[in-house]
Amino acid sequence: MSSIHDFATWEPLLRLVRASHPERLAGPGGHVMGQIGLGGWSVPVRRPHPAPGRASLVEDMQDEFSAVEAVQAALRAHGRDSVSFMVETRVDGRTALHVVDSGPAVEHGLVSPFVGTLVLVEGAVPEPWRRLPEAVPGALPAPSADPALLERTLRERLPDAVGATEAEIAEAQTRLGVTLPDELKALYRVVRARWQDWRGDYAAQERVVDAVGCELLPLDQLYVADARSRPCLWQFAATDAAVTAPDAAVQGLVGSPGWIAFGDNGGGDRLALDLTPGPGGHTGQVVMIGHEDSIGAGLLAESLTDMVVNGRAEWHPGRDWDKPPVVARLNVLGDDVSAVARPELEVLVLGGREGEPRSLAPLAGLPRLRTLDACPGTLADPLEIAGLTRLEYLRLGPEEWRVLLDAGAVPRSLLAAHIEVRGEHHPSRIIALANELLSLWDRPLISRTVLEGDLDTDRTAQGGAR
Repeated sequence: MSSIHDFATWEPLLRLVRASHPERLAGPGGHVMGQIGLGGWSVPVRRPHPAPGRASLVEDMQDEFSAVEAVQAALRAHGRDSVSFMVETRVDGRTALHVVDSGPAVEHGLVSPFVGTLVLVEGAVPEPWRRLPEAVPGALPAPSADPALLERTLRERLPDAVGATEAEIAEAQTRLGVTLPDELKALYRVVRARWQDWRGDYAAQERVVDAVGCELLPLDQLYVADARSRPCLWQFAATDAAVTAPDAAVQGLVGSPGWIAFGDNGGGDRLALDLTPGPGGHTGQVVMIGHEDSIGAGLLAESLTDMVVNGRAEWHPGRDWDKPPVVARLNVLGDDVSAVARPELEVLVLGGREGEPRSLAPLAGLPRLRTLDACPGTLADPLEIAGLTRLEYLRLGPEEWRVLLDAGAVPRSLLAAHIEVRGEHHPSRIIALANELLSLWDRPLISRTVLEGDLDTDRTAQGGAR
């Protein structure tokens, strides 16, 4: 067995966990959970309070760091990125450690360290991530687009810059599989933005930023900002929608094969030339792809010439993808479901506060409803989900999933499913429920290896996978 399945690897951490939760782990049934990854961890260990008047120091938490590092070393040896675990006490007083491997069909959860979204179809992504741009007949470059003027202006501003050769530009086009717009070619003929060209001169780099209006990506780092460049967990992505208003300058997409990313605003937002504009836009307009959003881009300038020569860089971000009638969020149980039951509805999120559970009957047969995210206890009858024939993502509590499974009524149209865990639920029960769902699609199951040991002695035992 790998050392990740060796009780001794975990023993330093288990001692800290037991000392942090003596009452919770005092008897059978009590348990605590955690997760450790190569880039971070969430473990149920209480950190000591620093002495009054000083901040926490590394040495204050050295025991935790050392214990976690032992597990991380085992992960590296096993070629894994992360591991989830549960600790509980057996009837005989021995400590049981459950080492959980979620497998390739489960996205890591943000609340439960065991079960995130279950991806029921390999490689499936939510509908907005499958959406391609619509053709806009008659779309043309803006009148301000002038590659010759752009190149002359940049040469005046950057007389000593090293530009790209035609061969380098051709190589970039071959790598990207797209012909670069003439404005972008003109820009890189003047400056190719390689760090070695500046020979460590930060002032030279700043002159390029000032001349162009952004931090320019080197020619060999240009990329197509399509949907794959903007990954998002199912539990968030499934409640987004890609919407383009009839007069929008920029199409409301996750990404596009026509978005050629060439710069950064210094804060993580990417600038791109847009070759697939919206009905009210121009081919080759400059858009800003916000790093805090998962869908859409904001119009920055009508052309690259306009941005560089005229200094136009006013960002107009839009958020039309998370509003009615396409997306509805009802956060009070008394909210009327029938009021949002419109043909355009794609996403329905039901929060739970007070009032009577809701009936889904008004939603039956809606042609575009693909996501239902319902807090535990908000549905009057989970079997009414059968009337939602186009669902691809369903998020329910364990009890609601149990009703569907027992009735053989889990929608076969689903691409992904999520078990919403609130309150006290033993992880073993949630894992078993998740595996029932995964097995319906013949997906890899979540495995669990139980290791037992006595932390008061040196006696340990290895358990089997479950």
